[in-house]
Amino acid sequence: MRIHIKTTANKELVPFNYQPMLTGALHRWIGEKNELHDDVSLYSFSWLNGGKAVKGGLNFEDGARYFISSTDNELLKNLVFSIEKHPELDFGLSVNEVTIEPDPTFNSGEDTFYYASPILVKRKVNDNEIHFDYKSSETSQFLTETLKHKLKKAGLPHEGIRVMFDTGYFKAKTKVVHYKKIGNKVNLCPVKITGTPEQKAFAWNAGIGNSTGIGFGAIRL
Repeated sequence: MRIHIKTTANKELVPFNYQPMLTGALHRWIGEKNELHDDVSLYSFSWLNGGKAVKGGLNFEDGARYFISSTDNELLKNLVFSIEKHPELDFGLSVNEVTIEPDPTFNSGEDTFYYASPILVKRKVNDNEIHFDYKSSETSQFLTETLKHKLKKAGLPHEGIRVMFDTGYFKAKTKVVHYKKIGNKVNLCPVKITGTPEQKAFAWNAGIGNSTGIGFGAIRL
């Protein structure tokens, strides 16, 4: 399930690297009994839409829009209740509308999903963290491995699932995004997912790749 969030206009300039703000707000809304600080995140959230880049940051004159998805519908229902009680984000942004979107109806076979936040693919190699781009030969294997791991964590069938970047997408590119002073080479590229309807719905909610819990790898149709 997915909740779509709209906010008021900002009162202060929003920094370009605002992901920690969204992560912090999510965990505040979840509350003290927060068991989501896990190495496997079965949720994802998009970046903010509706901003205008100016010198030093972003302005959201008509407010910002983003979504939070989770494989746990009860978690999202509790989030809606908490947001209503404490709608404030940072920089003067405050939630003024929340809507719920049920899972789409998927078919078997292959579907293309677009990124709603950049997709991070990383692995430890000889004690070094390596970030892989959409053109790397290993990337499809790693994307598939990560999604299979999450499916297993959720107790769902993982056989037959496959994830790969749509390398023919003409706007595909990489960029470096800093999260708390750590640079992450991320991919701005759609993905193709082959699997069952249940597996695709799971991916739509849990996200693709690594670090979905801090704002990477959210996907949309």
